[in-house]
Formats: sequence, C-alpha cells, structure tokens
Amino acid sequence: MKKTYKIIFPLLIISMSFLGWSLTDLHLSRHLFFTTENTTCRKSARILEPVPPDDYASANQYKINVLHYVINIDLRPEEKMLKGDVVITGVFLDKNINQIDLNFYDNMKIYLLLLNGKTSSFTEKGTRLSIPLSGIQPDTFEVRVLYEGTPKRAGFSSFVFGEINGKSCIYNLSEPNYASTWLPCNDIPSDKALLDMEITNDSSEVSASNGKLVSITTSGSRRTYYWKTIYPVSTYLICLYSSSYINFSDKYISQDKADTMAIEYYVFPKQLENAKVDFQDLPEMIGFFSKTFGEYPFIKEKYGIAEFLWQFGAMETQTLMGIGSNFIGGKNFFTEIYIHELAHHWFGDAVGPASWKDIWLNEGFATYCEALYAEHVGGSGALRSSMMSKLGVFDGTVYNPKDLFSHTVYEKSAWVLHLLRHETGDSVFFKILRNYYESYKYKSASTKDFENVCEKVSGKNLSSFFEQWVFIGSGIINLDYSWKPNKSSNNCNITLNVDQTQTEYDTYNFPLDMKILFNDHTTEYRTIRINKRQNILNLEFSKEPLEITLDPDNWLPARIQYIKNGSE
Repeated sequence: MKKTYKIIFPLLIISMSFLGWSLTDLHLSRHLFFTTENTTCRKSARILEPVPPDDYASANQYKINVLHYVINIDLRPEEKMLKGDVVITGVFLDKNINQIDLNFYDNMKIYLLLLNGKTSSFTEKGTRLSIPLSGIQPDTFEVRVLYEGTPKRAGFSSFVFGEINGKSCIYNLSEPNYASTWLPCNDIPSDKALLDMEITNDSSEVSASNGKLVSITTSGSRRTYYWKTIYPVSTYLICLYSSSYINFSDKYISQDKADTMAIEYYVFPKQLENAKVDFQDLPEMIGFFSKTFGEYPFIKEKYGIAEFLWQFGAMETQTLMGIGSNFIGGKNFFTEIYIHELAHHWFGDAVGPASWKDIWLNEGFATYCEALYAEHVGGSGALRSSMMSKLGVFDGTVYNPKDLFSHTVYEKSAWVLHLLRHETGDSVFFKILRNYYESYKYKSASTKDFENVCEKVSGKNLSSFFEQWVFIGSGIINLDYSWKPNKSSNNCNITLNVDQTQTEYDTYNFPLDMKILFNDHTTEYRTIRINKRQNILNLEFSKEPLEITLDPDNWLPARIQYIKNGSE
C-alpha cells in the first residue's frame, strides 16, 4: 500500500472541479483532512486500529491450510448489500483440532453452511466463524457458506458501495485484516490460496478482480465477470472493483520474449485521457524490475490498475492495483505511487509476509524501489535525492511496529535496505534481493528468513546489523564531528572526532564514508568504521586537508553536524 502524506489541498479541489466531482460525490468527506503535516493526514485516513487485534486469528487457523477459494459475489448497490456464495477447500495440518475457525464478521447473515457437502452447525462471534468437527476427518475439507448483508466499514475502507457523479463505484481495501468484512476466509497473510471469483452486477457495470478474465455472461439486466488466478494469493490482496469503467490496455513482453502479457486499465470515463498519459511508462517499469529482481511473477495472468474512491493513495491488490482517483491527473505527478504498487508485486504479493510483524518486508522494499527506479532514470544523484526525501522522524522499530502504516515502516525500512546495500556492496546486495525473491516466490517469508538469505549470499554475520536497524534500534544516527591537525606531526596528519549523540539507540556500528578536500583543491574518499559512542581517529594524508565531509553520498539515515574547532 502506498499512502500519500503531503497533499496540497487547493490543487486537489481544482482537480476535482475540473473532473466535475465534489467532496460529497466521493462519500469520503469526513476523512478528507489534508495537511502538509504528515501525522494529521495519516491519522485522518485511519478509522480503526493500525495492528490486527491479538485475538483476530485463533490457534486453529494456523492448523489448516486453505488451498482454494471459489467466490461468487452478487452486488446490489441500490440496497448497499451483497449476496455471497463461497466455497473454501483446504487441508488439515493438525487432525486433532475439534473445529475449523475462519474469519467472518457476524453482522453478515449466513443462511446455509455446508461442511463436506452436508449441512453443518456453526457459531459466530465478532470476527470468528467456527465450525465443529466430529469423528474421523478426511485429509481435506470443503466449507461452503451462503450469506448476505452490508459489509461493515472498517480500517481504511474495507468494502465500499460508493458513488461518483450518480454512478456506482464498488471496491474493497482489505489490508490488513478486513477481508472478513465481506468474505469468510482464513484471514492471515501467510495462508495463500488459489482463487476463482465471479462478480455479478448490473449489465452496465464492468467488474474486475485478480487473475485472468475467463468469461463474461449476461442474463437479462445482470452481468457476471469470471476471473481466475493460477498463482496463490493472500486474502488481504483479493480484490473486487465494479463500476462504469472504461477499459483500455497495453502489453509487456517478458525478458525471454516467450510471453506477451496484457496490462489492463479500468478508469472512470472522464479520466481516460489522463490515465493514458499517467500509465504510459508501466511496461518500462515492469521491464526494469524484471531485470533487477527476476521476471514479473504473474506473467501468465496480467498486471492492471483500477480506479477507486479511496483518496489517500493506492493498494497493491494482486495483479490489479487500486488507485485513488485523485492520483490520475495526466501530468505524471504520481509516478512514485505507480512504482511503489508495481514493486509490491515482487515484494508483498509474490513474496508475502509471514505475519504482520514483518510488514517492513512489504513496504520498505516497495519504498526503496521508488529510489531504485529514480536511480535507473536519473543516476546516482536521483538516488540520493529520493532517499533524502524519505528521511524523517522514525518512532519505534521496523519489525513488529506499533503502527503498520507509519513512516518508520515505509521510509526507515527503505533506509535499512539502503544501508544493507552500502554494507554489502552493489553486486552482493542485488544478488541478495534476487535470491530472496526466487527462494520465497509464491510463499511467505519472515524477517529471519530474509536475514538468513542476506548472510548466506554475503558470507557475513549480519546479526548486529539486523539488531540495530530492524529488531531493536529506533530513530536515526546523530553525529557531531570535528577535526584538527595533529600537533605531534605535520599538517598532513589530523585527529578526527566523531561522536554519536542520538538517544533512541546508544551505539550504531556502521561504515562511514569521508570526502577530503585538500589545499590544492584535489579530493580523496575514504571509508572508516564507526563502532563506538565516541570515536577518535588519527588519519594520515600526503597533503594538507582543507575540508572534511562525512557521508557525502547520503548512505546513512543521519543528521550530521560539523562542530567548528575553536582554533579555526
């Protein structure tokens, strides 16, 4: 997910007016509190808790493995309700459990539940649907649930019956744990499954979802779109978009030239020309990430974008990202959002998080990909500029964060990867990312899994690196430094003092680059190791230094202050 924090309100109003929209059209006016202050915008976007409650998933949910969802959703926008028919096929990982636990909000009315083809009793409480087991169970199970109701609004949106210019716009945004507002499921990110999705709505509406379009059938005034995935998907990445969309397409040719994949776009009619401008670079972006990490993971299906009414960014729903309508403007102003969500298809979708404690593996990777693409287009200066734009106030750790969608999870996590790149060197770093992607593609990975890949590929013990930047360390580096000629020698030798002054974490251990400008206006670069709170280093040069700059290429998330020597 990409959340935008700095939005200029007058520009937003102008863009809405141009498109003929109003705040009330969006049905989101109570959440549109834009500001240049990050925290205000972030808090206004969130409705409920930023981390799934501890009791959301039961122990039993980790003792089953869902293999396949067959989902039939009949939309009734006039009544703001849906009818569902969902078949869940799975296997028991522990045959000793006495009930199947799933997630499903209890406001939805279940009027039939079948277990292995037979009517079964069940209990609902809060977000848990429990189905008792009795006798000897087969290795596999099949649960079918028929239900109807109006999904509760929760999280960032969960499931929305929206409207724009008198036209219906229905969509979901389930991250992290709101798929169960509209769908019975095992709603934990590590339980990926295959998916068949049928969406029925008025025949005037276009309905899109994950995977590949199998068929479109019309019966009277109703039309059904049938989508199928051949790659496993986490429940929070299952998507449903249904509106009076205009569909247009592009194509991407795989790196080995063996596959030509459709890139499908679904936009509101008034946005068509703007979308054609803003989306035109997507094939090049897919190509860049495919060359960098490995081929686009869903090459046999599609990549796509669907426009929706959530106005705080975008969501990386698998093979079909959702984009807020404010972020299609025809000026290429929002390229970073498209890069971010596309990058998630490698890191977040194909390689999923083992748990929400590991969300930095999603958001940090996608955020760093913004910088990598900037480097691809604009060189090392663009890389530095992108990373410096991501330097801020970071609270807490990137692992097991207090807020899943904080600057710490997004921006500091990107800095962790930037630091890892500097620590290991470019060739090893990109080998790490390619190895990680190939090792866990279509699976889920934990932070420890990633650490193990890093150590295996680099040949280094990186436990202290992960301790200070991922598991324990908080905040960023603060450095005060000064230097002076070494009085016991000539002016070519100096004493350099480097002090760590941060309070969030006592002592970081890191390589520190230096740029030395000499009196003859030549320069030299050196790298030293900082591993103490106070560091005193005696350095020898062949010429007299005039100026010393620390971290000239911005490899560190740091505030660095030169303390002028009293003798200067």
